[in-house]
Amino acid sequence: MRRSGGVEKSEIQVRGAAAGDSGRIAQIYAHHVLHGTATYDLDPPGAEDMRSKVLHFAERGWPFLVAESEGAVVGFAYAAQFRERAAYAFACENSIYLDPGWTGRGVGRMLLDELCVRAEHAGFRQMIAVIGGAEPASVALHEACGFQTVGCLSAAGWKHGRWLDTVYMQRALGQGSGTAPESAASGDGGDAAGAR
Repeated sequence: MRRSGGVEKSEIQVRGAAAGDSGRIAQIYAHHVLHGTATYDLDPPGAEDMRSKVLHFAERGWPFLVAESEGAVVGFAYAAQFRERAAYAFACENSIYLDPGWTGRGVGRMLLDELCVRAEHAGFRQMIAVIGGAEPASVALHEACGFQTVGCLSAAGWKHGRWLDTVYMQRALGQGSGTAPESAASGDGGDAAGAR
């Protein structure tokens, strides 16, 4: 059976997040808030906050995924419009977080690969990764998935008693900038969720 970074692909199911996943999503994210530098949040949001987020993404047509093993959520990923201003409608920013016991086993790659596919289907043309703390593992994951470094903000964050750099990486989705988005070509100018 094919392996991906040490985990059997059949062990992991990647699917759309549901409201019922919110508690586990909040638990995974809390670990990264309290112990990591990938997020610049300092206070972990609760399960109800995450439930609202999952429902908001579903309403907007943006992808929010979970990876589960034997019925337990072991990681999650999502892509949201990069900035709220209308001209950013076709650019998204990704986020990926794993249970600490599941890092380095290929789960992040599975999530990011599927996230790119679903973000393209949602109408996005560019995906941007904003990597807090310039985390080497996250940079390597994104490079493996075809992202290129496009910039770095030096000492942009302060967490755990130190200054943190923020790395920006980017990858084109589908036709990228090779053609105008359908809604722009038709003169509609709608957002990415409406461009599917």
